[in-house]
Amino acid sequence: MAKITGLCAHEILDSRGNPTVYCEMRVDDDIIVNAGVPSGASTGEKEALELRDAVLSRYDGKGVKRAVTNINEIIKSEILGMELNQKLIDEKMLRLDGTTNKSALGANSILAVSLCVMKALAKVQGKELYEYLSEGSISMPIAMMNILNGGMHAGNGVDIQEFMIVPTVKTIHERVRCGAEIFHKLAEILKKKRLTTGLGDEGGYAPKLVSNTEALDLIVEAIKKAGYVPGKNVYIALDVAANSFYNKETGQYKIDNTKLTKEGLLNYYKYICEKYPIISIEDPFEENDIESLAKMTEILGEKIMIVGDDFFVTNSKLLGEAVVKKAANSVLLKPNQIGTITEMMETIKVARDNHYKMIISHRSGETNDTTIADIAVGMNIGFIKTGSLSRGERIAKYNRLMLIEDKLLGKHRLG
Repeated sequence: MAKITGLCAHEILDSRGNPTVYCEMRVDDDIIVNAGVPSGASTGEKEALELRDAVLSRYDGKGVKRAVTNINEIIKSEILGMELNQKLIDEKMLRLDGTTNKSALGANSILAVSLCVMKALAKVQGKELYEYLSEGSISMPIAMMNILNGGMHAGNGVDIQEFMIVPTVKTIHERVRCGAEIFHKLAEILKKKRLTTGLGDEGGYAPKLVSNTEALDLIVEAIKKAGYVPGKNVYIALDVAANSFYNKETGQYKIDNTKLTKEGLLNYYKYICEKYPIISIEDPFEENDIESLAKMTEILGEKIMIVGDDFFVTNSKLLGEAVVKKAANSVLLKPNQIGTITEMMETIKVARDNHYKMIISHRSGETNDTTIADIAVGMNIGFIKTGSLSRGERIAKYNRLMLIEDKLLGKHRLG
């Protein structure tokens, strides 16, 4: 049985120029793997804790030297020499941490090691990661491509955080091409209207607009100009991230410069779903309002995906509680929200057992690590969010998906 013979963590920068954790693992004498951990800007309060140094004189307090040290000194001393076993190593790290939210070692430390274990297991078996994760069948995911940013990802006056196009054409190659063509057409439209084509955190455009419906109108126009049909081969998905425009004191939401109750906000969603080809809405209410999420599921759940991100934070227990209340019909999966691959797999099982659709997702602060692409394919996740058709850390995942597809079709041969 393969054993861990080396472990070393480093501080690197993510796509926002903030520090994050990078880890290398050696197994036996000849297998070396690595993993980079992403970081979110819009985070749920129930997420596992991302450990930062809080030393203001260095990276404004965002350094991760403590997290790196936790790997190099604490985790390393405990797992060096252990047999390569995902569940046992993950459980050992959870015991070492000993907290409910991973605040001792940090979810970023724990995840870096957990990802390396998964990658090493694939290499030991001489398999691609997606092959290792497969239980017999694999499928290419449908990509939700963020082409217009708002909310906490942009600072442009647009309330909704992500406006995504969802191409449903046949192959990943065709979906990526479709997305790229629409993305570039949207740039042409924005320039013609004298709107900025600057980019948000996830690579989508971040123009100053007067309303969220203006954003939707621009996207529909771009889809048509690219030669596709809205509601036929390209749809729209939204990450509302309602926490960001919810006022806890008044219990109201401010969207399009209008204050709405939760009932009013639900009516707003009903309106835009009737007017636009929307197939998915993520985090439509503040993360503790499970009752409104259940009501929306009852009313719109047969027509669209109602996705929980901040509501569930990739936590199997929270998802299980929502199942009982019939709240949402889809779940977002972000490994760094929960901290270990083992725990994410438990959430995937709950989702599958209860027929929830799944979307594996990047974070707004990303690295060039492409693991989520392999997870999407190997585990038949169904959907993937990995940002826009720009910025290298986003494109890396799309490129990985296209290479996997070529391999599956027998088009990837050397010699």
